[in-house]
Amino acid sequence: MKEQDYLPLAYLNAWEYCPRRFFLEYQLGEMADNEHIIMGRHLHRNIDREGESQEGDTIVYRQQWVWSDRLLINGVIDAVEEREGELIPLEYKKGRMARHLNDHFQLCGAALCLEERTGRTIAHGEIFYYANRRREKVLFTPELRQGTEEGIKAAQAAIGGAMPAPIEHRKKCRDCSLQGICLPFEMKQLRR
Repeated sequence: MKEQDYLPLAYLNAWEYCPRRFFLEYQLGEMADNEHIIMGRHLHRNIDREGESQEGDTIVYRQQWVWSDRLLINGVIDAVEEREGELIPLEYKKGRMARHLNDHFQLCGAALCLEERTGRTIAHGEIFYYANRRREKVLFTPELRQGTEEGIKAAQAAIGGAMPAPIEHRKKCRDCSLQGICLPFEMKQLRR
């Protein structure tokens, strides 16, 4: 398989957030900024530097390229921490800790890539949420692993298909940077 046939981890996040968003971004190349995207980019400016550092007994590898030949996914994870012989993938997100499944899928996808590359089992990862300045520990349970792999397959199967209808999730639509392109509220009104 060619590298361009691999699904980027960020699009796995987009798929779980909203299949229509995934279609607009991945299929049509539509991108738009809103306050959430701009703030996220600003907060990532210091994280987006590749490198390795030691923080106490933890080695931090920033901006790690990962991929899975089995799942045909790839991407960059913000950081991988190694402590006491354990690898812990780490993502940084702008919002609040609220158990966002799309963030969990992206993190789990990165862990599946790391497991394939290293031959090591990764039990959990962490997501640092800037809004409440806390880390959420995400356990890579059999259910999350299965859901992530099913999400990967569903996203890959949707490539080349028809544009999905807008989702029924007012808050996600309200906060989405592609709202002005997707027009979810207008589409729903027209369908009535």
